[in-house]
Amino acid sequence: MSEEKGLAAGSLGTFESAIMGIAGTAPAFSVAVTTASIVGAVGGLAVGSILYCGLIMFGIMLAFTHLNKVTRHAGATYAWVGKVFGHSWGFFAGWGLLIASIFFMVSATTPAATATLKILSEIFGLAPEIVDDTAWVTFTAALWLTLVTIVVTKGIKHASYAQLILTVIETVIIFALIIGAFIQYGGQPAHAPSFDWISPFSFTAESFAQGSLIAIFFYWGWDVTMNLGEETKDGMPHPAGKGAFWAMVNLILFFIIMMIVVLIVLNDEEIAAAQTNVLYAIAEKLFPQPWAYLAVLSTILSTIGTIETQILQFSRSMFAMSRDDALHPIWAKIHPEWQTPWVATFLIWFLGVVLLFAASTMPTVQSILDASIVAIGIQICFYMSVAAFACAWWYRNKLGAGFKESMSYVIWPAISASFMVFMALYLSYTTLTNDDPEDDLAIYLGIGGLLIGFVPLILGHMRRKSKRLV
Repeated sequence: MSEEKGLAAGSLGTFESAIMGIAGTAPAFSVAVTTASIVGAVGGLAVGSILYCGLIMFGIMLAFTHLNKVTRHAGATYAWVGKVFGHSWGFFAGWGLLIASIFFMVSATTPAATATLKILSEIFGLAPEIVDDTAWVTFTAALWLTLVTIVVTKGIKHASYAQLILTVIETVIIFALIIGAFIQYGGQPAHAPSFDWISPFSFTAESFAQGSLIAIFFYWGWDVTMNLGEETKDGMPHPAGKGAFWAMVNLILFFIIMMIVVLIVLNDEEIAAAQTNVLYAIAEKLFPQPWAYLAVLSTILSTIGTIETQILQFSRSMFAMSRDDALHPIWAKIHPEWQTPWVATFLIWFLGVVLLFAASTMPTVQSILDASIVAIGIQICFYMSVAAFACAWWYRNKLGAGFKESMSYVIWPAISASFMVFMALYLSYTTLTNDDPEDDLAIYLGIGGLLIGFVPLILGHMRRKSKRLV
């Protein structure tokens, strides 16, 4: 077969696309890794943050779905924004996703590593301290990243089958936790449910921005369905768009319920102590051993799933940008047998491993996660808001086509994009004006990662110019 053969078109249907979208957000992983951060930041308002961020993200999902009708492209936001606002804006939209994906290799593989070490410490009697030892965690995380990369490189069908199996097992375990939590703690909650949790009047501008920016991390990943658009089956509406819609509806409901479960079962001290093992802390109070370790298993499976989808999203985006000569053409190489962008896949593996070992110099596992979550949040806000503004502008003629269409195509995406810009700017300002050096690091990583994009942008311009002169 030729090295120039394209991606495996027609491999995914609506159901598989929806599974990819749900797995991309990794429900169990998101709850496990982000709950301690969001509860520590805004307390019970975490429930409201999840709700309102979900509505904001729903507007982004509408924008992506409508833009996918314009063109199905492995580059997704890169291609859409470039078509609407020009090459430079399109490049940075794609670049924001690439940088976020690289940082995500740290925040995703770390919980998988801590959960794995927790199980191994119980089975083989290893010292419990290894769960919080950054060296052990880093090595285990790198091992998981390597194994998942191999699966992704072997082909999109292998990846989709793996996701289906992982998601089914994860869902069964999570539903058991939800049912057990409401039976045992519904009448004696650690935090009494209150309307204040979701009241918009309970928020200040700072708490809304801080809670929502962390909550974005819960939802991020569903848009992998759009990057797989060239590998989905034909049909109207496109399976990628329908998959994204159903993934988002399920995720909003799931995350609200799970945040309530966390708050009624665990007190503040237990949530803070659990760090990346929140689900295990819940299961330990609900079920006897060894059944509680099923929660740890769900975290591992969920994390593997989201690592897989994020590698897919990175590699497809980089492939598309390289195919268009926005990045060096070497990253567009397709494996002749597996029909995957194997060079781009190898790149995110390599950068992920390097970043993991660099992050291991930080004092605690939780500090690594907190810094990466804020940095990723800023980059998500950037590339998703630009894409949503592009949708509103492209379909601006829909404003006169009735309430439903004007709301779906223009108003809701534009409002969601505006909120994302507000969240990123406000949190960047408040974080830089405090005295916490770790918070400053997160902001520098988030903004600096975007600014580095000027280097490949200029190099690409010079490369294309030299080709025209030949």
